[in-house]
Amino acid sequence: MPFLSLLSIFLVGFLSRSQLVVTQMLNDDQTTLLAIGKELKLSEWNGNNSDHCNWPGISCSSNNSFVQRLDLSNHWLQGNITLISDLKSLKWLDLSHNNFHGNIPFSFGNLSELEFLDLSFNSFEGSIPKELGVLKNLRALNISNNLLMGVIPNELQGLEKLQDLQLYTNRLNGTIPHWISNLTHLSVFTAYENELSGFIPDKLGLVTELQLLNLHSNQLQGSIPEAIFAMQKLETLVLTQNKLTGYIPESIGNCKVLSSIRIGNNNFIGGIPKEIGNITSLTYFEADNNNLSGEIVKEFSKCSNLVLLNLASNGFTGTVPIEFGLLSSLQELIVSGNSLFGEIPTSILKGKNLNKLDLSNNRFNGTIPLSICNTSRLQFLLLSQNSIRGEIPHEIGNCVKLLELQLGSNYLTGNIPPEIGRIKNLQIALNLSSNHLRGQLPEELGRLDKLVSLDISNNQLSGNIPSALKGMLSLIEVNFSNNQFNGQIPLFVPFQKSPNSSFLGNNGLCGEPLSASCEGLDSNSYHHKVSYRIVLAVIGSGLAVFASVFVVVLLFMMREKQEKAAKNEVTDNNETNNKPLILAGNVFVENLSQAIDFDTIAKATMKDSNKLNWGTFSTVYKAEMPSGMILSVRRLRSMDKTLIHHRNKMIREVEKLSKLFHDNLMRPIGFVVFEDTMLLLHQYFPNGTLAQFLHDSLEKPDYKPDWPGRLAIAIGVAEGLAFLHHVAIIHLDISSGNVILDCNFNPLVGEIEISKLLDPSRGTASISAVAGSFGYIPPEYAYTMQVTAPGNVYSYGVVLLEILTTRLPVDEAFGEGIDLVKWVHTASVRGETPEQILDSRLSTVSFAWRKEMLAALKIALLCTDSVPAKRPKMKNVVEMLQEIGSN
Repeated sequence: MPFLSLLSIFLVGFLSRSQLVVTQMLNDDQTTLLAIGKELKLSEWNGNNSDHCNWPGISCSSNNSFVQRLDLSNHWLQGNITLISDLKSLKWLDLSHNNFHGNIPFSFGNLSELEFLDLSFNSFEGSIPKELGVLKNLRALNISNNLLMGVIPNELQGLEKLQDLQLYTNRLNGTIPHWISNLTHLSVFTAYENELSGFIPDKLGLVTELQLLNLHSNQLQGSIPEAIFAMQKLETLVLTQNKLTGYIPESIGNCKVLSSIRIGNNNFIGGIPKEIGNITSLTYFEADNNNLSGEIVKEFSKCSNLVLLNLASNGFTGTVPIEFGLLSSLQELIVSGNSLFGEIPTSILKGKNLNKLDLSNNRFNGTIPLSICNTSRLQFLLLSQNSIRGEIPHEIGNCVKLLELQLGSNYLTGNIPPEIGRIKNLQIALNLSSNHLRGQLPEELGRLDKLVSLDISNNQLSGNIPSALKGMLSLIEVNFSNNQFNGQIPLFVPFQKSPNSSFLGNNGLCGEPLSASCEGLDSNSYHHKVSYRIVLAVIGSGLAVFASVFVVVLLFMMREKQEKAAKNEVTDNNETNNKPLILAGNVFVENLSQAIDFDTIAKATMKDSNKLNWGTFSTVYKAEMPSGMILSVRRLRSMDKTLIHHRNKMIREVEKLSKLFHDNLMRPIGFVVFEDTMLLLHQYFPNGTLAQFLHDSLEKPDYKPDWPGRLAIAIGVAEGLAFLHHVAIIHLDISSGNVILDCNFNPLVGEIEISKLLDPSRGTASISAVAGSFGYIPPEYAYTMQVTAPGNVYSYGVVLLEILTTRLPVDEAFGEGIDLVKWVHTASVRGETPEQILDSRLSTVSFAWRKEMLAALKIALLCTDSVPAKRPKMKNVVEMLQEIGSN
């Protein structure tokens, strides 16, 4: 037979066999996927569609149908994943944000083509498999946020192409291996929130491509290697919460592209090098809670992009450099807890972006400048525990965006300016305590209807407590003690529910919560007492000159004594807080009990840095367990010592609510009781609240309109509330801030426990303060003081209006005294059409979307009717919204 004929026969046979092999491999991939789908209960993967490359989460190569990409992230899956290692052509594997347990399969080392592996946010245990070290093509490895233990295996040093290595939030121990320095392509290395010890490798500077280095919350020791600042591309350096010592190297100025330096909560000493001014790209600099000293260097002013400067709790002296006025981008200046002195730096107040100014716990003197509110964005003004003198300027009323004003423990004199009542956004706290303020309380303070905490104790204020303060609808904590107030305490629930210590030290006060009765106190007897005091004052005037000298000396002595006592009290409190006394606790989900540590939870709620958000009845904290699990912890505001007297009943109520199942309710997974506080444990969802989703989206350049998604959220919230009403639970605080979005943006109504736990002694839905968040409160609550199902419907209507308009419930743009509900209901009076009310980014996408939004707007208007009886029931709201979706 001719040679060419033999060759052609051979080639045909070879190609046939090759085709057979390829076909077999394709069949093997599909068979493997079917087996994986069955194990993980993926109903979308089945044999009905023969082309497995079109199945959800799967991508195949362009020239054949080998599976190259498998993305099953964010599905809350569990089961055996070992079979995935049979997909031999796999280059991309993402199993993040699921519920996988057990060890990471060592057989993943057989995926020789793998370039991307993400197993983060699961519950993998054991050690990091050394078999992963043979994946020579691997460019990204993320095994963070699991329960992994042991050391970082040396076998991983073979991953020479690695660009992204993320190991954070596990329980890894040992040291950072020196071979990390050999990964010359590495651009991201994160190993924070582990138990790593030892030193940061000296040769880390050899990793010339490194852009992000985050090692916070470990047990690292020694100094910062100067080689780190030889990294010409390093942009982010985070070393907070370790045991690092030594000086900040002058070579820090060599790192020209650094934008974020966070080295707080260590033991660094010395000053900040002047070379810091060379880093013109610097945006964030945090070095709080160290032992740094010297003066704050003026070279920071050369960092024109600086947004945040936090030097709190160190030993800095001197003044705040006047050059800081050049920092036009500065949003937060935090220098509390140092020994700084001098006048309040007026140059900083010129910054139009300044959001937070914290000078507290220093030795600043002088007066509060009239230009204190020149910056229009100031939200936090914290000047407490200084030596500031003079009067509070009337210009303080120009700080219209302030959320918190702290002026306590100074030497302020004069009257409280009524202009403070113009700060309508004041919400977190107004603290004027421990000063020398005198005169009467201005009635204008009653306009602060969002304020939660008011402290004017330890002053020389006099006269009656104005009944106009009843306008403080959100008030929870008050302190009027140690003044010269007289007359009857106004009948206002937040006052009567406060401990009597909030009013002690005012000899002329009477009424609840004080034991002093107001019976027999009439105007004649009062004027008689006043006259008698005048006579005594005249008789004693001859002694005034002598006494004044004595008083001045005495005041300074008392002041020094109070400061020492305050420091001792803080120290004692810190020691106590570090060892909270756990009285009771339980985890309702059996397989989570080993991963949850009560002591860690209690301590987490004592740090402001862990605070996620706060509402009328509780504050929410993020708590990270030693196991790596993250919890959302709701700390109830204890009122009337309810917890002490009714602890067992409250615990039973929490246990009942944990069994209350609905897809749109956030159930507690456990609780902790310590001292007089109850903590409710919930699953943590990083997508945050509906409020954040709606209002932060305006700032995102990649925002994509999604009306169907918003409608689904609106229906979910309505279904959750309808279920609560069905089981006879009335919610106390419905707002977009109390709706949590899970990993799939499914809405979960939170704070369902509050109505059962706030005051179980009464067994009714009666409230101790006007329930709800400002802007969501039904108008009838102001006089009925009783939460109702129609009231819940009104609050839900406000949430629905938020979803439709993307406007805040209360906004200055609406006008004085007008909230979102009034703004929508009066649209026709302003000559606006319903279409003009809607979020145009959604309503202009398509006619169908606009039609559905207008239908939902009609439902929102029904829900927010001023007459409770005209509002629909929640179950009817659900039906109407579902009809919109189905049409």
